[in-house]
Amino acid sequence: MFKTTAAGAALSLLALAGCSSDGQIQATGITVTRSACPAVAIPAATGDVTLFNPPTSRDASAIDVVANISNLRATCDESGEYVQSNLTFEVSGRRSDASGAREVVLPYFSTVVQGGSNVIAKRLGRVALRFEDGQLRASTTATANAQVLRSAATLPEDIRKQVTRERKPGDADAALDPLSDPAVRVAVQRATFEVLVGFQLTEDQLRYNATR
Repeated sequence: MFKTTAAGAALSLLALAGCSSDGQIQATGITVTRSACPAVAIPAATGDVTLFNPPTSRDASAIDVVANISNLRATCDESGEYVQSNLTFEVSGRRSDASGAREVVLPYFSTVVQGGSNVIAKRLGRVALRFEDGQLRASTTATANAQVLRSAATLPEDIRKQVTRERKPGDADAALDPLSDPAVRVAVQRATFEVLVGFQLTEDQLRYNATR
């Protein structure tokens, strides 16, 4: 189910930009600082939801409410035993009939994923969109939080040294990506975490998003 918006990126890029141990990778003219904080993303096909009236219809004329998640942001504290991430995001909606005040409650999830596929924690929440009489649009802000054991997001010392070792032009392995070593690649993947946020959709809603 969880196919992130960054799923097409190479593992090396995810390892650099995502979460793992502190340190720097120095390659030919490039220095990248790494953090223990997890990357955040909205999984593909879960960032919006469409409600129909009647619920069993999929005709465009039956669309009742459309909502989407945007502006997903995170603040992170990596100073303790656990890396704490607090997320905020906006939920915006549009309804087809502006008559009468109405509240639409939508369920959402936040998950912690290790290594790109292993879900280690999941929480459910609910967010309410309040449409005033005569208004077609509504928006609100929602929150989520997650924690990752810092030791789990830290590379073993030998792997860290191999990844962060300075490589200078002229060295025999200067052009070699350290992640080409299977042991390094597996260790980095194991220490890589993401926090994913999206609407908690039914199978029918997921199918609609994937095939429309």
